[in-house]
Amino acid sequence: MQIMIRTIAVAIAAVLFPLAAVAEPCPGNPNALGTERVLEIDAKTTPRVGRKHFPTTLPLRKKELVLTFDDGPWPGTTPKVLDALKHECVRATFFLLGKNSEVSAALARRELAEGHTVGHHTYAHPLLDRMPMAKAEAEIDRGIEEDDYAVYGQRRSEPLIPFFRFPGFASNKALLDRMAERNIVVFGADVWASDWDPMTPEQQLHLILNRVEQVGSGIVLFHDTKIQTAAMIPEFLRELKKRGFRIVHVVPAGARGVLN
Repeated sequence: MQIMIRTIAVAIAAVLFPLAAVAEPCPGNPNALGTERVLEIDAKTTPRVGRKHFPTTLPLRKKELVLTFDDGPWPGTTPKVLDALKHECVRATFFLLGKNSEVSAALARRELAEGHTVGHHTYAHPLLDRMPMAKAEAEIDRGIEEDDYAVYGQRRSEPLIPFFRFPGFASNKALLDRMAERNIVVFGADVWASDWDPMTPEQQLHLILNRVEQVGSGIVLFHDTKIQTAAMIPEFLRELKKRGFRIVHVVPAGARGVLN
């Protein structure tokens, strides 16, 4: 078992932390946006991030963005998002639903293989603050188990990548304290595309570009299950490049040392 865990860990490290590839020329796309740098974060020092929901966010510089996607993987749209990110050599964070990981495990594994961070978003997207504590934590654990089984072939209630986002950002003090006890970083957002609302890709592009310009830096929330988002992402990434924005890839603190 120890050998199996180490083998999986080394494979994960190879795709999550190839620092030499960060900020280097992008194969086949010399004008790519790229990924500027890797930022390690730890629940002990940054247990909750994103000013839409919490007092603080990630320590980002001016015009630095962290791209995040919720609710996938989804066969009709996630591949298009991944294609766009790959073309621009951009690394993002995907917060998976366990029920979608079950049926689209190959897509979840593709996210990892292409260097993205794979976090968790429960099993079926209920609003956890409306549930008894035990039931809410069981929902979180089931999502983690299905995600990690799809991606790594292991069922584990303690996630290999300890990043989590509450569905609908519906948390409470007890749940947040419990996540901190488990050393799981809770992600909110600093800006979002409102892609849960019907709109054209062009309308969404205009909206999110205006919003990122206003906030200047931060965590950006999209949903890779949305058709309009998948259609909009390629132009969005090109516009970020034109406007001087840079992409930061977030990973768990100390993971390189543990996994190597």
